[in-house]
Amino acid sequence: MPRNLVITLSNIGDLVMTTPVLEALHQRYPAAPIDVIADRRSSALLQATPYIGDIFHRDKRAGWSHQLSWLRRLRERRYDAIVDLRTPFLPWLLRANKRMTKPRRSRSTHAVEQHFDAIRPLTNDIPPGPCKLYLGDAQRQRASELLRALPGQRWLAIGPGANWPGKRWAPQHYQQLVAALANEFDAVIVLGSGDDLDQPFDTATLALPALDLIGVTDLQTVAAVLAKMRAFVGNDSGIGHIATAVACPVVTVFGPGEPRRYRPWGRHASVVEAPGQDLAVLSAEPVADAVTKLLVPD
Repeated sequence: MPRNLVITLSNIGDLVMTTPVLEALHQRYPAAPIDVIADRRSSALLQATPYIGDIFHRDKRAGWSHQLSWLRRLRERRYDAIVDLRTPFLPWLLRANKRMTKPRRSRSTHAVEQHFDAIRPLTNDIPPGPCKLYLGDAQRQRASELLRALPGQRWLAIGPGANWPGKRWAPQHYQQLVAALANEFDAVIVLGSGDDLDQPFDTATLALPALDLIGVTDLQTVAAVLAKMRAFVGNDSGIGHIATAVACPVVTVFGPGEPRRYRPWGRHASVVEAPGQDLAVLSAEPVADAVTKLLVPD
């Protein structure tokens, strides 16, 4: 049976932004499983993808014995196509009929478009499609159980965390945002990792009933929860990318960063940039306006 291999990136958002490549490769070779080399944590998002074959976990901090072990396993296979979105050299250490790597592009080019350029020879120059994640039945059921006690169904998810302080919009701004949107939603769900917060997020300060899921859900369950949301608002982090990949409208607040290159990819994704890249001076009003616009049907 023919097989293909995609070497993805490690971070959550980066992995999600490679899913248009996976989708296009599957459409080009519908009978061929796609093996993946990925980070152990972020690759959990691919577990329910029906066309994914084997997932090889590459630990960059592990020693040479680990690196040689998975490389030896890969060399036992011959792939029809290898797509490397991380390095320009690994495909040449493996057996394949076609080898494709990510070309250099301008810093203003979105990462999804740059990844997609790697497979241009196979796509007849079609543009990249949306990011897409598949959900498993167990995760859908878990999400339903977690959300069961919430009132209504017009739910807003927020992600107040980020991997460094400069990217974190202050909790009081999220409180003001929820108050401004209180007529549009029935409840709020707070998502993320406790490691990405300066201090615990106090849901009691929110103007709507709230459910705190920070640190208590795996990535697949986060995706299933987001699939049930009316909208998501968060900082520049992986959760916004997950949201777009399950068709949840997204507003991302950007301070420092490169929104042209790393904003969530999709028609129903919006960005609000802080003046001078300083989130401390970004008020809730323009973010609430962006959410309201996303709620209007096309």
